[in-house]
Amino acid sequence: MHKSIYNLNQIQKLLKEKTEKKNIPKIVAVSKTFPISDIQPLLEHGHIDYGENKIQEAVDKWSSIKEKFQNIKLHMVGKIQTNKVKFLLPLFDYLHSLDNLKLARKISIEQEKKKKKLKIFIQVNIGNEIQKSGVSIEYLQEFYSICTKELNLDIIGLMCLPPNDDNTKSYFAEMQKLNTKFKLNELSMGMSNDYLTAVEYNSTFVRIGSKIFGNRN
Repeated sequence: MHKSIYNLNQIQKLLKEKTEKKNIPKIVAVSKTFPISDIQPLLEHGHIDYGENKIQEAVDKWSSIKEKFQNIKLHMVGKIQTNKVKFLLPLFDYLHSLDNLKLARKISIEQEKKKKKLKIFIQVNIGNEIQKSGVSIEYLQEFYSICTKELNLDIIGLMCLPPNDDNTKSYFAEMQKLNTKFKLNELSMGMSNDYLTAVEYNSTFVRIGSKIFGNRN
């Protein structure tokens, strides 16, 4: 058994134990920077969800693969510039990092052109960190309303990258409350170092890279 498949099976096992075998969250295998040769065993194993953070890398890597494995779902987990949106729509199925109105408007326009809708998470700056992207909690209500009512975006949930401190549980709890407030079904939070904590607060998508593929070079 390839190491990445073993690692994925172990993560699934831990998630089942943590959630008491209820529906476990979708595992987005964050394959950014890894070549297809490293990803191929998971593809052959039948894993569906993969995450990338750069458009050009994803286009080069996945365009032909998605033709062969048509059930694959690609997740954009990185920051997106508006001039890259035209490349985002044809290839990706999910966007986890909607963080500003300019980007939201551009996605809305491109969706009309291409007749395809992304499933979108709004990135929340849950720790109010200057250096991080994300919509502030104070602006979230207005932003959500514009995205759904004016721009007709398919907002399925919220996403966060919590500060690297000892308050992870409190940030996840706040995200859970916000998701409930907006009556959203999906919640994208939890990475290799904190995914088991995230599922305690109803995360439905965990984004895991190094715990599956190993450390990046």
